[in-house]
Amino acid sequence: MADNILTYLSNLEQNNNREWFHAHKAEYQDAVAQFEGLIEGLMLELGKDDSRILQFKPGELTFKIMRDTRFSHDKSPYNPAFRCHISPGGKLPVPVGDFLFISPGGRSFLGGGLFADMFKDATKMVRDYISTHTEEFTDILEEPQFKESFKVEGSSLKNVPKGYDPGNPMADYLKFKSWYIEDHFEDALLDDTDAFIEYAVKRFRMMRPFNQYLNEALKGFQMPVR
Repeated sequence: MADNILTYLSNLEQNNNREWFHAHKAEYQDAVAQFEGLIEGLMLELGKDDSRILQFKPGELTFKIMRDTRFSHDKSPYNPAFRCHISPGGKLPVPVGDFLFISPGGRSFLGGGLFADMFKDATKMVRDYISTHTEEFTDILEEPQFKESFKVEGSSLKNVPKGYDPGNPMADYLKFKSWYIEDHFEDALLDDTDAFIEYAVKRFRMMRPFNQYLNEALKGFQMPVR
């Protein structure tokens, strides 16, 4: 059961300040331990498909709960959600993998694809690949189970960018700067950890062709060095 996770995140959302956070450090640590246990369960199952993800520890795949408020009007110091990205590259956005986002109130979801749109090289690589592998992309999107379950989303331009054919059957997707899918689920799904892991792994496997397509497009991509 993920009761510690949801309870903690709900309380943090209502008390999003440093004083409350530090006063409830023990609850935070309990929730993190529960979240990492959930990740470990997912990794053990998903690792049967790709053992490369097993090189990481669950804690290495999670994201900080602290927010960067320097350029935001919202100065709340914490993001009341737990997030992780499971892929052969760890939590880096490329290669794309399986994303888990837990936030109380029915805002949790499983995700796949490229969520980051700030890497212009990655965006160009995916656009180039879609423009030359259109039929393959169409087959993935039109597969009945995928089409019924997922919708490709992402930040987008108003027009097809210069250098790409506006008449391409996938022209709408050439406007995108990121390409991802989400599978939202209710809090109650987390009541039974084993049932949740079984559900999540099934859904992640349904996302696999989409992720594999993007990873083919992103072969050779190098993360920018700071």
